[in-house]
Amino acid sequence: MDAVVSNPPYSQAWDPSFKDSDPRYSRFGLAPKTKADFAFLLHDLYHLKPDGIMTIVLPHGVLFRGGEEGEIRKQLIEQNHIDAIIGLPSNIFFGTGIPTVILVLKQKRENNDVLIVDASKHFVKEGKNNKLQASDIKRIVDAVINRDSIEKFSQVVSKQTLRDNDYNLNIPRYVDSSPAAESWDLHATMLGGIPNSEIAQLHQYWQSFPQLHDALFVAKSAAYSELAIAKRDVNATITLHPQVIEFISAYNQAFAGFDDYLNNTLIQGWQDVNRNQQESELSTELFTRLSSVALIDKYQAYQFLNNQWQVISTDLEVMQTEGFAATKQVDPNIVVKKVKGKDTEVQDGWKGHIMPFDLVQQTYLSDDLAALAKQENRLVEIASSLEEILESLSEEDKEQDTVKESKDGFANAEVAKAAKAFLKEQKETKTKFLADSPEPEESYKAKIIKANKLIDEEKALKKAVKEAQVALHLKTKTTIEGLSDEQVNELLHLKWIAPLSQELAAMPSVVISELTNQLQSLADKYAVTYSQVANEIKTTEQELADMMGELTGNEFDIQGLAELTSLLKGE
Repeated sequence: MDAVVSNPPYSQAWDPSFKDSDPRYSRFGLAPKTKADFAFLLHDLYHLKPDGIMTIVLPHGVLFRGGEEGEIRKQLIEQNHIDAIIGLPSNIFFGTGIPTVILVLKQKRENNDVLIVDASKHFVKEGKNNKLQASDIKRIVDAVINRDSIEKFSQVVSKQTLRDNDYNLNIPRYVDSSPAAESWDLHATMLGGIPNSEIAQLHQYWQSFPQLHDALFVAKSAAYSELAIAKRDVNATITLHPQVIEFISAYNQAFAGFDDYLNNTLIQGWQDVNRNQQESELSTELFTRLSSVALIDKYQAYQFLNNQWQVISTDLEVMQTEGFAATKQVDPNIVVKKVKGKDTEVQDGWKGHIMPFDLVQQTYLSDDLAALAKQENRLVEIASSLEEILESLSEEDKEQDTVKESKDGFANAEVAKAAKAFLKEQKETKTKFLADSPEPEESYKAKIIKANKLIDEEKALKKAVKEAQVALHLKTKTTIEGLSDEQVNELLHLKWIAPLSQELAAMPSVVISELTNQLQSLADKYAVTYSQVANEIKTTEQELADMMGELTGNEFDIQGLAELTSLLKGE
């Protein structure tokens, strides 16, 4: 086989009887009968061509368990088959939460070291599980292909080092991916100031902005500094510093013409795009542009690209299969609804085959969209006003028929009936209703009349909104079907390219925000010394002791207060 990929059952029992001479296992030994992990591995390895490669997912135990497995591991290392070990996050496979590893093996290799990767900290939460993002996978793949030693992520380990460790491949022996424990400087804790050693931990920023350090800090002593500015001014000082401005300018220059490149490649040349290769080419272009810019996480930039590529690739597949006309096509929007108690597919309006209705509305039907939004906002205002009126009613008024039994809303029909009666009463007495009370707008009758007007307005407005929504929906359908080629290209740019460009453009701001947060946290860490806290406690205790002298009570209370006062005064 040229390549083998497997994810066998973990630590499953097997029968090794009569397999001593089996060519799959004879060079390495037999896996214990209670754990077939290495049996699966050796089976895969046996079927590789001389230049073949295999990967297998197994539990961490195969890296360090002794006995027969230790001997197999020794032989695999000495015979130069293990190329890389990749530690994965826990809980990434359904059905098991245990952490796993990927072992990469080859039949023949030119090098005799082993790359060990700890990717256990690189994931995102998705529900109850952890998930590797595309950027996490690319980070791993790049490290394996380039055989890079990266701090807290990967390490190339020599065969002699593995021998010295008795062929134990447990990842933490070689790669420490744990976050550094926070330390507290005793001198700074007692006397204030920020340790220069902790400021130096932000060395990547000072390398890029060497003059920024002196703009932010002033020396307090040989080993300690303090902010040269108010903490609230840290962000402004960073943002306005010439070297930071130059950094942003260099970043923008690195991406000059990137929009045009994407437009020409993906939109103008959509027919020629190879969907299987294009993302790789785009990522190469992205990394090339970022190669001269420090501080930017290129894998986060790649994640932005990959997220958008999922959208682009799907649309390109449709266009290359069905033609450019697919961009101007609308389809019935099929949904599942209950019909006579059964789930039934029914049409609920229309949807763009490629063009999203909301994007078309925002781009070409903005006036209609704004008018509809204004009506919808008014509905929200009415609902809020009705809620305020309801909350302002007394408990007695809430017992009236105009309020629902649940007390969470008005009974519209009863409100209309009551309001009609109140208005009729005004007319019959020829008295202005609002003159009956020193605060007429706060009377129950006034509130019900106002609520009725709002309910009537709400009813009419809901009908108008529904009609406007239908009209806008149909107008959007017609607009998509009548798009010009130029308009299609504009919409594709807004859908495919603009979101990526916006995310990339914001990356320097993220760098500035991260530096600001770290510096402000560092300033807060030593802002109040232990001596200050101790003095404040002492002063508070003295004040409390003095106040106790004013308390009175029986003989036993006074004795207790006297003892507490002595303790607070340190007597």
